[in-house]
Amino acid sequence: MTLALWLAESEARLRAGPHPERARLDAGTLLLHALGRERAWLLAHPDEEVAEKDQKSAEELIERRLRGEPIQYITGECEFYGLPFHVNRDVLIPRPETEHLVEEVLELASRFASARIVDVGTGSGAIAVALAHHLRSAHITAIDCSAAALEVARGNARRNGVGAKVRFAAGDLLAPVAHDQFEIVVSNPPYVPESDRASLAVEVREFEPAVALFAGGDGLSVSRRLIAQAREVLVPGGWIALEIGQGQAEAVRALLADAGYGEIAFIPDLQGILRVAAARRV
Repeated sequence: MTLALWLAESEARLRAGPHPERARLDAGTLLLHALGRERAWLLAHPDEEVAEKDQKSAEELIERRLRGEPIQYITGECEFYGLPFHVNRDVLIPRPETEHLVEEVLELASRFASARIVDVGTGSGAIAVALAHHLRSAHITAIDCSAAALEVARGNARRNGVGAKVRFAAGDLLAPVAHDQFEIVVSNPPYVPESDRASLAVEVREFEPAVALFAGGDGLSVSRRLIAQAREVLVPGGWIALEIGQGQAEAVRALLADAGYGEIAFIPDLQGILRVAAARRV
């Protein structure tokens, strides 16, 4: 079977899957992953024969995709803020929306000569690694309660050349650094209400780690604790920056105000949804 024919048949099958609009792109991505080739090679060799063993490997990947497994978990690869990351089912897949959080922290860090930054719930390490890559003088700490997630994050830090710049710690929220001081606390915490579980796409609901998604009845149980704890480790004039869910801005504003933060601001994503909350410890 030629590459062109295999792609056509696989695209037709994937159109019955969870994302028919991505069928052609996913078919190509999975075949290339099975072959260990780049996309440019695929475009240049449409009449190349696909070996039987490679067909079998690619078919297995197609079946996983048809069951709803995210393409990033199947290939083990994801790009975030222009950097390559390894991901697996121990970590949340980094979203483009989270890049707005990184951009906000980069701006906040520019206000300090050498910012000490702690990333709470680092997961794949996407935020911490992106910050370490762009902030050469910053001191970055990354925390997660999952040892498996921290292993992924450490690997991603090494892969992107910042392994020596990020300090990793295991524990609940800010407990591992309770006696340290920081200019910035940043987090993409779980913020999906438990009641929304059934409405999530199968890719998210069945494959991504629940601990990184769900946060109580209102989606704010983790943020509520983190906002309180952050005041204890932030220097006066330090900042907290959080990713938040759609429709949570006013509730988060109230939490920040009640905890004594000032200069509370929200940053929208490209769809106009208020996605990042930032506030200053006063």
